[in-house]
Amino acid sequence: MKWKLVFLCMLLPSLCFAQTFNILKFGAHPDSLSNTKAIQRAIDKAAAEGGGTVYIPKGTFKTGALFFKPGTKLKLAKNAMLLGSDNINDYPYGPSRMEGVSQPYYAALINADGVDSFSITGGGTIDGNGLTFWKAFWAKKAENPACTNLEVSRPRLLFIQNAKHITIKNVRLRNAGFWTTHLYKCYFIQIENCDIRSPFEPIKAPSTDAIDLDVCSNVLIRNCYFSVNDDAVTIKGGKGPYADALPENGVVENVVVQKCTFGRSHGCVTLGSECIHARNIEIKNCRFKTDNITPLLRLKLRPDTPQKFENISVQHCKGHVGKLIEVLPWTQFYDLKDKKEPLHAIIKNIVIKDMHLSMERIGYFETNPNDSVQNIRIEKSVFIVKKGNNNFNPSHKEAFNMSFKVIEKEEQ
Repeated sequence: MKWKLVFLCMLLPSLCFAQTFNILKFGAHPDSLSNTKAIQRAIDKAAAEGGGTVYIPKGTFKTGALFFKPGTKLKLAKNAMLLGSDNINDYPYGPSRMEGVSQPYYAALINADGVDSFSITGGGTIDGNGLTFWKAFWAKKAENPACTNLEVSRPRLLFIQNAKHITIKNVRLRNAGFWTTHLYKCYFIQIENCDIRSPFEPIKAPSTDAIDLDVCSNVLIRNCYFSVNDDAVTIKGGKGPYADALPENGVVENVVVQKCTFGRSHGCVTLGSECIHARNIEIKNCRFKTDNITPLLRLKLRPDTPQKFENISVQHCKGHVGKLIEVLPWTQFYDLKDKKEPLHAIIKNIVIKDMHLSMERIGYFETNPNDSVQNIRIEKSVFIVKKGNNNFNPSHKEAFNMSFKVIEKEEQ
């Protein structure tokens, strides 16, 4: 009942916008080398008229960064595609949010700041055309293996911030240059019937998280498919030794991931690596079709950031994963600044039950020395594990209550 009321409230604000602004009437054309100005004219006109839907008809329309304004929405016809420019100069550089820090960065392909009731719907495709950016990233890595993710300029696909009542529904999101869907300080979010992908081959698409929830609450992710070359659903919110004292950071809470299908990724649902507080995260009735590496639940424990992960539930899931759970220290870009001692994480109230999964191994659960672990339950489940990999020996054994059945098989 609670979620029904929440999503009724989400739908009501969307009923008042009736006007449609077809981008063809503003000069957009599938044969154009750039439709950025034409599509932006449609957005600006919709905003000036008091609000409306910017409509992308059948065809492929190449564009740089677009900036949606209050009262506007985006709808793509079933056979429509917005194709991102592969020139970083088409994505303006300015104030932004990246990797758990408020800092300047390049705009995304689709940007919406302070646009309550913003929606992306209609059945079409938004394609980031990321190949040029991926190649540049791997070339930089070959030159300097220690380079950071931000040293190669790459645009995200979607960046929505400072808004409530957000709907992303019935669209395909493809080939992001960087993160695919980044939501920052957004509340009452519905992501439904979306197909989000980036490739592992022939060129890996680095850092293309499917969904990044960054200081967000009241989120429903339902009936989606994910296969990306990084984490799929990612819980963020800030990083650094003073992150919990900064107003731009905060909790991610009340997230439901339901009836989704997960293909290959680095982690199906991942808390971190830029996360200070995650609570009330529910994964239920999902199917998993991953490789033999991908963990279902992944926690990245940063000793340079105060972290709290609590009230996480995984229930009624089936399929194949690499590991059920992976909890490990995470020291990528480690920086204590002027702190003398590492910080610690609190992990409590994780319940995994009523599962039937095959997997390479049950997983790993190792923390930093001062981390606290309470009430981890894995129960009423059947796990089919590769022979010889059924040994699950977590740290903090006193916090675990485990009552599940393991079936060993030669091959998965």
